[in-house]
Amino acid sequence: MDPEWQKTFRERMHRFEAGARARPGDVAISIKVRVVSGCFHREHSPQAYAVIDSQLARLPHDSGLGFEEHESGPELLVYLAVATAGITLAKSVIDLVTAVIKARAEGVKKGDKPADPVELIVRRVEKGQDFREEIVFRIGHKDPADAKVIKKQLNEALRKLVEKDSATEGAGKKRNRK
Repeated sequence: MDPEWQKTFRERMHRFEAGARARPGDVAISIKVRVVSGCFHREHSPQAYAVIDSQLARLPHDSGLGFEEHESGPELLVYLAVATAGITLAKSVIDLVTAVIKARAEGVKKGDKPADPVELIVRRVEKGQDFREEIVFRIGHKDPADAKVIKKQLNEALRKLVEKDSATEGAGKKRNRK
């Protein structure tokens, strides 16, 4: 993984953490919908972004959600509630992720280019500044985007992402997987 990109990512996450309200035990994460090849941004995907903008407008202004537009696709910066009972991602975040994936498919049907599949990726920066990433799944614009399946797979990937950090702390070792 490109060290310069990792530095930029760390800075973006630190800016989010500095501005958003977190509760004790919350972990800042990035949820990225990244196109496999080509672009997935406003200029080339206006139909998709019309739907995404509509979804974003429905969120409360104090949602604590960060939304970043990139040439490769949108990124959500959110807090994940981590407790002994497990992890909790707000329903509104899962709904927004599902809406972005569905918006991509709808946009392609209405003429957005390119039509390459997207990957759902979760990322975070650990306390020691190590970068972690899990690819949740890859989905094409013709594949069904089921909210229950997305929620299940997203939560499984987030659990792995958080457990890696917990395992590292518990073992007293510093691990860095790029």
